[in-house]
Amino acid sequence: MANHIFILATVMLLAGIFGGLVNYYLYGDKDPDAASLPRFLVVGVGASFLVPVVLDMVNSELVLESQGDPSRLLIFTGFCLIAALLSRFLIDNLSDRILNEAQMAKQRSEEVQQNLRTMQGELMPLIDTETEQDASQGDPEAAQINEELDVTSTQVLRILASGRFIFRSLGGVCREANEEESTILKTLNVLVVRSLAGKVSGKNGVRWHITEKGRRILENNL
Repeated sequence: MANHIFILATVMLLAGIFGGLVNYYLYGDKDPDAASLPRFLVVGVGASFLVPVVLDMVNSELVLESQGDPSRLLIFTGFCLIAALLSRFLIDNLSDRILNEAQMAKQRSEEVQQNLRTMQGELMPLIDTETEQDASQGDPEAAQINEELDVTSTQVLRILASGRFIFRSLGGVCREANEEESTILKTLNVLVVRSLAGKVSGKNGVRWHITEKGRRILENNL
C-alpha cells in the first residue's frame, strides 16, 4: 500500500509539473501579471494533488482501483493532467463548492441546535412532573406567595395542573376558567414572571404549563 501511495504521489507531482509548463507556454504571454513559471508550476501541482479529493467527493473508487491495475492508473494520471491544465478553473470551483457545503453544514447545525432547544423547553416540564421533590412545608417564600395569589391566579394554576394535557393553549385555559382572554393572558404572564408557570413556543404556537414551584404552591393550598 505504501508503494502505491508513493506511485500516486509521483504521478500527481509529474502531472502537475507538466500541466503547469503547458499552461505557462499557453497563457504566459497572454497574462503578463501571471507570467511566472514557478507560479504556474505550484498551481498545477496543487490542482493535481486535489484530484483524490474530487474523486472522493463524487464517491469514485479510482484511487483504490488503480492499485495493481495499470489501465486504471493511466486513467488516474489523465485526471491529474486534466486537473493541472484546468488548475485555475478547478481550484476556484472546488473552493466555491467547499464553501457552499460548509455554509449548508453550518445552517443545518443551527437548525439542529434550535430544535434541541425547543425540545429541551418542551421536555423540562415533563421531567419536573415525574421527579420527586423535597417537601416544602414551612417554606416562607411559598407562604408569602400563597397570601399574594388572587382567585384567578389560583384557578389558572389548578387548570394548568389538571387535565390530560401538560401544555395548555390560551383558548383552552380561557374556556375552563370562563374568563376573558385578556384577563387570562395577563394572569399567565404574571405566573410566568413569578416562575409559577412557564411557556414554550412550538410548531403549534405558544403553550403554557405549570412549573414545579407552581405545583408546590397548589399543594400548600390544599
